[in-house]
Amino acid sequence: MESRTAQLQALERLLDIMDELREKCPWDRKQTFETLRHLTIEETYELGDAILDNDLEEIKKELGDLLLHIVFYSKIGSEKKAFDIADVANQISDKLIQRHPHIYGETDVENADQVVKNWEDIKLKEGKKSVLEGVPKSLPALVKAHRIQDKVSGVGFDWNQKEAVLEKVKEELDELSSEVNAGDSKKMEAELGDVMFSLVNYARFLKVSAENALERTNKKFIKRFNYIEEKAKKSQIKVSELSIEEMEILWQEAKKTD
Repeated sequence: MESRTAQLQALERLLDIMDELREKCPWDRKQTFETLRHLTIEETYELGDAILDNDLEEIKKELGDLLLHIVFYSKIGSEKKAFDIADVANQISDKLIQRHPHIYGETDVENADQVVKNWEDIKLKEGKKSVLEGVPKSLPALVKAHRIQDKVSGVGFDWNQKEAVLEKVKEELDELSSEVNAGDSKKMEAELGDVMFSLVNYARFLKVSAENALERTNKKFIKRFNYIEEKAKKSQIKVSELSIEEMEILWQEAKKTD
C-alpha cells in the first residue's frame, strides 16, 4: 500500500491528465454531463459484477474507471464555474462529519441501527420533507425496494421479527394465487409486486441483499445452461434438438460443477 503522500500524488497526476485531455483530445473535449451519464451507469454495473465475482484486481480497475468519471464531472463543473474536485471532496467530508455526531459530536450510540436512525433524523432536520426523498427514482426495482424499506425502518416503521415478515410473504402468495385463479392480469401484476416487495423485506431481515442473491442465481443459471450448450456442441447437435429429459440430465450434471 502507498503512503498518504503517494496517494495524494497519484490523485494530482490524474487531475493533471484530465486537464490535458480536456484541452487536447477531441473526444474528451466534447463530453458533457449528459453524454457521460450512461457510461457512468455502465461502469457502476461493471464494478458490481467484479464485487460479486470477488475479483480484487477487477474491482481495482473498475474503481479507477469510476474515479475517472468523478474527476471528469468535476472538471466540467469547474469549466461551468459551478464546482471543482475540491468542492466535491469538501462537501462529502462536511456531510460525513455532520452525519456522524457520535464520532465528531456529543451523541452516544450503542449499535449500527442507532447510527442509521440518527442519519434519518439529521436528514429531516436538513430540510428533507420525507425520509424517502433520497431514494433515486431510476434505481433498479429490487434495489429501490430494499432502500425504501431501509429508510422507513430507520424511523421505526418496521416489523419486530423476521417470522412475521415470512408470514406476510405467505399471505401475499395466497393473495396472488387467488388472483391467478380469477384470471385478472392487472390484479395478478399488483399481487406479484406485493410478493416481490415482501420477499425483498424478508431478505433484508435475513441480512441478505435481494439484488445480490438474484444476480448470483442469474450467474449460476447461465453457467449451468452454458454447460448444456457445450455438451450439445460436443455431441454435434443443437440444444433445441435435445429432449427435456436429456436437458434435465445435463442440468443435474451441471449442478455438480457449482
